[in-house]
Amino acid sequence: MHLGLIGGIGPAATEFYYRNLVKTHKDAGAKLELTICHAETDILINNMIAGKNDAQADVFLTYVDRMKSAGCDAVAVTSMAGHFCINELIERSPLPVINAIPALDAHFISKEVRTIGILGSGTVMKTHVYGGIPSVDVILPQGEDFEKVSTEYMNMARAGHATAEQRTYMFDIGKQMHTHYGADAVLLGGTDLFLAFDGQSPGFPVIDAALVHVDALFKQSTL
Repeated sequence: MHLGLIGGIGPAATEFYYRNLVKTHKDAGAKLELTICHAETDILINNMIAGKNDAQADVFLTYVDRMKSAGCDAVAVTSMAGHFCINELIERSPLPVINAIPALDAHFISKEVRTIGILGSGTVMKTHVYGGIPSVDVILPQGEDFEKVSTEYMNMARAGHATAEQRTYMFDIGKQMHTHYGADAVLLGGTDLFLAFDGQSPGFPVIDAALVHVDALFKQSTL
């Protein structure tokens, strides 16, 4: 299968998807056919904040059409924030869309995870990952930390790197959700959170939504 990725939202997340797709295919001795189109982070964030699902789906559709012309068989959005309009995109896409949200729900069921904390954009957290993970109970950052987590995450995504202060803050909030509020694991519901967590030991169980999505893409591409 020739995969198409809508990338650029943000660029670091795109590289994370690409690097891990290359690794999973190489480890399996499978051929990777891949085309990536670059979308703009600021356009996505502005449409997400304004609730313009159809407008963002239209933006994504221009890239889907481009990837269809390039010979892609299916597409994916390399951003959990970008999934805010995934239903509108699926309804209108000329190619199958490999959706991260049902892959996450299936992952929680298979791992017998019953309660998760979520870190990510305000929309991802507030909607409990767009209402698509009914298999688990959800715990969110409390009080002012809810907005701060969202703001720091967006800053990270725009910058393409995490500061030491941002890393420490995200670890502290994740540990609080796990230790004090009973989350079995903390979901990295923002793709660029790998900038803070990748290769680190935060002191609590972590599930990276991007890696779950990468696994779903790998399985689809090798059918």
